[in-house]
Amino acid sequence: MPMPAHTPAGATATELIVETFRLNGRLLEAGDDLVRDVGLTSARWQVLGAIAASAVPLPVSHIARNMGLTRQAVQRLANDLEGDGLVRFAPNPHHERARLLIMTESGAKAFKTAMARQVPWANRLAKALNPDDIATALRVLVAMRRRLEAQTGDGRSRRRGARS
Repeated sequence: MPMPAHTPAGATATELIVETFRLNGRLLEAGDDLVRDVGLTSARWQVLGAIAASAVPLPVSHIARNMGLTRQAVQRLANDLEGDGLVRFAPNPHHERARLLIMTESGAKAFKTAMARQVPWANRLAKALNPDDIATALRVLVAMRRRLEAQTGDGRSRRRGARS
């Protein structure tokens, strides 16, 4: 059976996907380096960010959905964060077993420290780039993500995890 050939757009999309994987690895490394001494990793920082971004406390499953990760991956991270005193679980009046994840004072302090470091880091990274190119890249990545979400029917991928 002959191997199908990429269209020109398909070949470029494949290159973009591979480069995105490489970029993701570098971003995780850089994030880990940025917050290691605060007791965080990039993945833990992302969970704290999802908690901080929500106007109301959420269960792990909702945080996972918002982050585009599996519930199991976020549950593992939440358990680690709880063990380190950065989050706590609270009863959920809407569901007996799906407890709400709440950032503790220590978690809020770690998150605030991480974000204070992220701002100058992102500014330095963006300094050498054209703002219009950054905006175009963002639009393309958002469009690709939305196309993938539409293909699954429920807006979620079938399998995703996270590093601790």
